[in-house]
Amino acid sequence: MKLLDQLTVHHKAGERHIELFEGDLTSMPPEEAVDILVVSALPNNYAPVGTSLIAGLDAKGISVKALARNKAMDLRKDYSCWLSQEIKSTAPGIAFRKILCFEPMIRGKPSEVVGDIFTSLTAVVMADSSSTRIAMPLVATGVQGAQVNEILEPLLDAAVHWLELGLPVTHLKIVESSKEKAFVLKHAFSTLRQHYAKPVLLTHEDDFKYDLFISYAHEDTQDVLFLLEELRKVRPSVRVFLDRHELNVGAAWQQEIYDALDQCRKVITVYSPTYLASKVCKEEFNIAMFRHRESEEGVLMPLYLTSANLPTYMKLVQFIDCREADKGKIQAACKEIVEKLN
Repeated sequence: MKLLDQLTVHHKAGERHIELFEGDLTSMPPEEAVDILVVSALPNNYAPVGTSLIAGLDAKGISVKALARNKAMDLRKDYSCWLSQEIKSTAPGIAFRKILCFEPMIRGKPSEVVGDIFTSLTAVVMADSSSTRIAMPLVATGVQGAQVNEILEPLLDAAVHWLELGLPVTHLKIVESSKEKAFVLKHAFSTLRQHYAKPVLLTHEDDFKYDLFISYAHEDTQDVLFLLEELRKVRPSVRVFLDRHELNVGAAWQQEIYDALDQCRKVITVYSPTYLASKVCKEEFNIAMFRHRESEEGVLMPLYLTSANLPTYMKLVQFIDCREADKGKIQAACKEIVEKLN
């Protein structure tokens, strides 16, 4: 493994490193061991073709096709990825514990959804905080045919922002086996690195523009308007940000969502089946979750509106139970929310 370049991302918990290597992800030395290896594939197609990473893994006795039959976590509907069970291998050069398989064409062009890798890692690290070192090829630039710059720029943009926000990944290794492609990649990485070279931290001011940000699905608008009305009865001066954002198609990091959330002291997430079906809602939750982890007093105030199959990482934050859109419970919840603001 030959280190070609690196980018340091600054966070108050410690530096994070994005490293570019020339080497073979199926022959990694022990000192470069990682927790998760990211591979990319066509939807439900794990054939070991040609010189692909999946073919290299197959040659070492690790079948991605077999791993896909017993996934530890399937996030493809929302985030284009699935996570394997822990891999037990004694083959030389296999220096990772799990595989995260990225299948971008399920949901769009690879460049538009490459940020899904980091949103998936949010769910993964919430369940397993020991997964702090990640390695990957430059995904989707093999069989899927994406160009280096087409993937590298949105990949780095998403990686830098999520690491600055608090995603607890200490090392992200991007590894290219081809010398020719590594040369092109090194030049592109060096150019992009200049944009992120300054130690800029995402910080939060004490004087917020709004008291509350309400994260909700369109289908729950009537219940949310009732919630807003009751909040204002309890505290007429409460400042609430209530809006719906459209995802910026083609952006791996949703800056508009971050900017809106960052103006608000607390975030109410209104759980329902339609909330869980909305990518924008889950993006709001994930960004707010890292703010919550960084804040001494907490940021998230989930309100469970109607019964849904909540993922485990959402259950980690205590919610106010208002099922099934019970108006009396919503009224009581408003008093509790305002008390917490005080």
